[in-house]
Amino acid sequence: MHAPQTGPRRIRVAATSAALLLSRPMKRCSPALILLSSTLTFAQASPSSQPAILDKNVAVPMRDGVVLRADVLRPAEAGKFPVLVYRTPYGKDAEQHDYTTFRHAAERSYAVVIQDVRGRYHSDGEFRPYENEARDGYDTIEWAATQPWSNGAVGTFGLSYPGAVQWLAAVQNPPHLKAMVPAMTFSTPQNFFYAGGTWDMSWIDWIWDNIAWNTRARKNLPGPRTKHEALAAWKDQGPKMLNTLPLAGVKPLQQVAPYYFDWLRHPPEDPWWNWSELRDKYSHTHAAVLNLSAWYDDNYGPEGATTNYAGLLKSRPADRDVGTHLLLGPWVHGVDNTEKTRSGEREFGATAAIHYDELILRWMDHYLKGVDNGVDREKPVRYFVMGRNQWRDADQWPPTARRTPLFLAPQTGSARSGQLQPAPFDNPDSLSDFVSDPTSPLVNPYESSGAHDYRKLAERADVLTFDSAALPEDTEVTGPIRASIFVSCDCLDFDLWARLLDVSPDGTAINLMSPGLDVVRASYRDLNRGRQLLSPGRIYQLNLDNLITSNVFLQGHHIRLQISATFTPNFSRNLQTGQSEATHAEMRKATIRVFHDKAHPSQIMLPVIPTDR
Repeated sequence: MHAPQTGPRRIRVAATSAALLLSRPMKRCSPALILLSSTLTFAQASPSSQPAILDKNVAVPMRDGVVLRADVLRPAEAGKFPVLVYRTPYGKDAEQHDYTTFRHAAERSYAVVIQDVRGRYHSDGEFRPYENEARDGYDTIEWAATQPWSNGAVGTFGLSYPGAVQWLAAVQNPPHLKAMVPAMTFSTPQNFFYAGGTWDMSWIDWIWDNIAWNTRARKNLPGPRTKHEALAAWKDQGPKMLNTLPLAGVKPLQQVAPYYFDWLRHPPEDPWWNWSELRDKYSHTHAAVLNLSAWYDDNYGPEGATTNYAGLLKSRPADRDVGTHLLLGPWVHGVDNTEKTRSGEREFGATAAIHYDELILRWMDHYLKGVDNGVDREKPVRYFVMGRNQWRDADQWPPTARRTPLFLAPQTGSARSGQLQPAPFDNPDSLSDFVSDPTSPLVNPYESSGAHDYRKLAERADVLTFDSAALPEDTEVTGPIRASIFVSCDCLDFDLWARLLDVSPDGTAINLMSPGLDVVRASYRDLNRGRQLLSPGRIYQLNLDNLITSNVFLQGHHIRLQISATFTPNFSRNLQTGQSEATHAEMRKATIRVFHDKAHPSQIMLPVIPTDR
């Protein structure tokens, strides 16, 4: 997760384009390893600020004896200060070059601990992404609380991987953790490593871009050993790795990332994943939590923020100040993007940008320093309504809405698309069908996250398109969305993608969320029961429950639902044989039927906000 905080993962990429580099994490110089600890005193950039002290490569011992190393930035004046902990796999030296939060925190009289996680850059041990962060994060927080420059109050912050490590430590309930701002991160491995039962293919390029080259340098392994070399090699290696079947056959990662293959051995329902599950652990932390994400964040982001917020509220019913807020903006993944007003092809206006550093420090000022800055008196939910392009403050998430179904119906006359209509189609045996061929999948034509025009997908024979009538008035849809589709297949398994789009009068069809919220694998239609293969020809009701947005469909626009069985290279292809793509390669075509008659009322349920808002 990240890159200049752009992924744990990173922005998804198309497998076949030489322009892949355009969507990659921002380039930056590889940090030179500093082997000797040093103490530096320097003046902050602000002319009015006081000098600060930077202690380099301070040893932080973990409970198992492994030593992690951190830089400690603290005010030069004598005293004890609240501490902010930031833990990263991307190189603490580079992070301090790329981000201003550390300097601004020191100017605000915080001590800041900036640490390389286990096995990365200056820290000892073996790197296995996320797996050691609960214990190591706990130990680092408690270490920071006992240092001579610390007053014992600790907060954490960071986006993507540096956001995930906060949660993994927080649910271990470190006593001195008082506040946290985990941004653009997850709630469950079932929508992080997987999505709807499909494997997230962006782990391959995340490892290649951010992790593998440094691992080769540390272990003297062959292959790219700098960021620049890795990005250059991706042009050739990337498409090959993303198209390799079985997934476990990606040879370029076998020496540098054994954990990747361990992950593939565990399906989404495996209890092994519990170490990264948050949804049943919210009562284990008492920290004040500001949850931040974005509508075009990677698929796990908006789901993670809203799920974590709701879980914290439920775990703290008696608290006067429950100490949790939710902020959802219109951005794509990454710190820098929160200061932008454009996501892909949508422009949201000047008010869309926020000041990320000030957001964090204002939260910390209140919950670590006790500053009466009004944070506890503000409405706990703030979200950006796209289309209307305005922020809205609310007492709850989701806001009160009218649950409004739109039912699928067949095309009429010469229309190329079917219909979305307010009542079920009242004909028996009505259906639409298409052939899904995983050897020739639907390829995402865009290499970056964000809002894009997907109108051309309606021309494909393996995509079903359903449009509403032109809307007679502006229609706001805000909150969780549920698609319920009745399907059958002449196969043992397939994936169902259901994309929600906003169609302008000129035909532009804009997606409202990143891929991954809008997919379910048929064999994982009830994840709690594990994998259940299909009986060919039998009709099943498949529910997609992770769709979420806030968007005003303007008068004259259409609401579009597009259905397909593939969407690569974002997520893995279903082989449609009943075998797992992790261990098998044989694929087969399949005919998929979508039913929309009175007995099988396929529909999408929209949370429509009253127009008087």
